[in-house]
Amino acid sequence: MNPSGNRKLIIIGIFLVVGLAFLSRLFYIQIIDKSYKLSAENNFLHHVTQYPSRGMIYDRKGKLLVYNEPIYDLMVTPKLVKVIDTMEFCRLVGISKEEFDKKLRLAKKYSKDIPSPFEKQLSKETYGALMEKLDDFSGFFVQSRTVRRYAETIAAHLLGDIGDVDSSITKTNRYYKDGDYIGKSGIEYTYEPELRGKKGSKLMMVDVRGRQMGSYENGIYDTLAVKGENLTASLDADLQSYGEALMQNKIGGIAAIEPSTGEILAMVSAPSYDPNLLVGRERAKNYEILLTDKTRPLYNRALLSAYPPGSTFKIIMALIAQQEGVLGPETRYPCAGGYPPGGGKPACHHHPSPLDLALAISYSCNSYFSYVFKSVMDQKKFTSTEESFENWRKHVLSFGYGRKLGVDLPSELSGGVPTIEHYDKVFGEGHWRSSTILSLGIGQGEMGASPLKMANAMAIVANHGYYYIPHVIKAIGDKQFQFEKYTTKNYTTVSPEHFFTVIEGMYDAVESGTASASKIKDIEICGKTGTAENPGKSHSVFFGFAPKENPKIAIAVMVEHGGWGADWAAPIAILMIEKYLKGNISRPDIEKRMLDGVVLPAIK
Repeated sequence: MNPSGNRKLIIIGIFLVVGLAFLSRLFYIQIIDKSYKLSAENNFLHHVTQYPSRGMIYDRKGKLLVYNEPIYDLMVTPKLVKVIDTMEFCRLVGISKEEFDKKLRLAKKYSKDIPSPFEKQLSKETYGALMEKLDDFSGFFVQSRTVRRYAETIAAHLLGDIGDVDSSITKTNRYYKDGDYIGKSGIEYTYEPELRGKKGSKLMMVDVRGRQMGSYENGIYDTLAVKGENLTASLDADLQSYGEALMQNKIGGIAAIEPSTGEILAMVSAPSYDPNLLVGRERAKNYEILLTDKTRPLYNRALLSAYPPGSTFKIIMALIAQQEGVLGPETRYPCAGGYPPGGGKPACHHHPSPLDLALAISYSCNSYFSYVFKSVMDQKKFTSTEESFENWRKHVLSFGYGRKLGVDLPSELSGGVPTIEHYDKVFGEGHWRSSTILSLGIGQGEMGASPLKMANAMAIVANHGYYYIPHVIKAIGDKQFQFEKYTTKNYTTVSPEHFFTVIEGMYDAVESGTASASKIKDIEICGKTGTAENPGKSHSVFFGFAPKENPKIAIAVMVEHGGWGADWAAPIAILMIEKYLKGNISRPDIEKRMLDGVVLPAIK
C-alpha cells in the first residue's frame, strides 16, 4: 500500500478515536452524570433533616393531654447569603438589624456550608408574609417542625416541657444536633427516647440563591422520619383538674396513687402554671418570669418538697412499735395536755385519757406517741441509743421515707430522715438519748417528706405492708406498661397482721375523730390529720385511703401555713376521694369553702 495512504488512514483513525472519546464523554456528562448538571446550574446538595412528630400523651381514660402543632424554623446557609434588603428582611421576621448581624455571625461560626436555625418557631403570620418574598433572600429557607400544645392547662409539673438541646448533649449524643428540641422535665424528659421518634433525611438540590429545587435523584437517598410513640399516662385528668382548682390561692401539694398498681392518679403542685407558657418563641421570657416569681410556681412541691409529716407519722410509729413487740392494740398511755415525763411537752389538745392504740390514732394524741417512740428506742435488747436508732431508721426507710422511691419522673429527692452522724455532730457522740430526739415520734424534728412519699405510705397501709413504685405511665404505644421495676411488690419491715388496728384507728379518725367534720356518706375513708409545726403558722396535713375494703385511692395533701390538718388538708383530700370514686360531690358546703379559700402567707 502507498505509504502516504497509510498515513492518511492512521490520521483519520486517530481523529475518529478522539472524536468518539469526546462524544462518549459528552454523553456521560450530559445524560449519565448528574453532578455536572448540578455544577453547571450552580446547584448544591444539602441534607435536610426530616423531624418526626413527637408522640402524643393521653390520660388514663383516653383524654388527649399533649399534642403537636406545626411551626416553622427559618434556616440559613451563610455562604449562600448574598446582598439582600436587610431592613425589609428584618421587618418581615420581626428582628432588629443588630439581631440580624448577631444571628448571622453565630450561623457562620457554626458552619458556613451547613444550614442552621436563624430564627426559630415563626408564627403563622410571620411565616405567611415571609414566604411571599423568600425568593428575594438568598441563603434562607424555611423548615417545618412541630411544637407541643396542651389541651388543658393542667399537670404542668408532671407532663413537663421541651426546649432547645444544649451543647453538653450534642457533644455526647450523636442523635441530637444544634437546634433540636429535647424533653426538659416531667414525662417529656423521662420518656424522651420513646416520644421523640426517629429523624429522617432528604438530600435536596438547592440553587445558588438557597432555594430548594426538589429531592436529588427523585428521593432514592431520602429516609423517612418515624413518628414517636404515644403514651398513656396514669393521670386522671378530671381528678387532676379538680385538685388544682381546690389548691387555687394556696401553697402546697397533692399526690394520689392507686394502691393496687402504684399508678399516680394526680400530682398537684400549687401554685402551678399554664404549660402552654413554656411553648414557642415566648418560652424564654415566660420561663424567666416564672423563675423569679416569689411563690416558686416552677417548683414541684408534690415531688421534691420535704415537709415535716407531723401527726400523720404517728401511723408509721404505731406500725413499727407493734413490729418491735412494744405496743399492742390494748396498750394505754396517759395524756395530761401533753407528755407527762417531758413536763407536758410536746403539748396536746384536750381529749379523753388514757387511750388505747386505735383511739390514740383517732384523737391524734401527742403524749401517746411520745411514749410509743420512747418504748421503741429504749428496748433492752439494744446496747446503745445508736443501735436502737439505726433499727428505728431501718423501719422508717422501708416505708419510703428518707430515700428515693424510684418514680419515673426526674429530680426526685430522698427527703429527710436523720442519721446517727447528724446527731453526733449536733449533740456530740454519746450525748443524745431517746428523750433528746423525742419529736421524731410525732413527725417533727428533722423528719421531712413530700406528698408523694406520704401518699405512697398510705398505699402501703392500704395494701397491709407492700407497695408498687409510683409511676405515671400506663402504656407505651399499644403495649401495656410492664417494666419489672414498677410491677414488683416492695415489702416493708412490718408484718401484715399489725395493720388492722391502725386501719381501724384511721377509719375512726374520719368517722368520729379529728377529721370527722369532713366525712361523707357511702364511702368508708381511713385517714389521719396532721398539724406540722414550722416557722410561722403550722402546715395543714392529711393522708388517707378509700374505700376501707379493696382501696382504690391513696392520697396525701399538704397546705402550707394552713393550721390544723382538719381545716384544709382533710377536706381537700376527702373531696378528691369522692370525686374520684363517685364522680360527684355530696358536700357542696365544704367544696365551696375549699374553692374560695385563700391560704397565702406573706411572701418576702
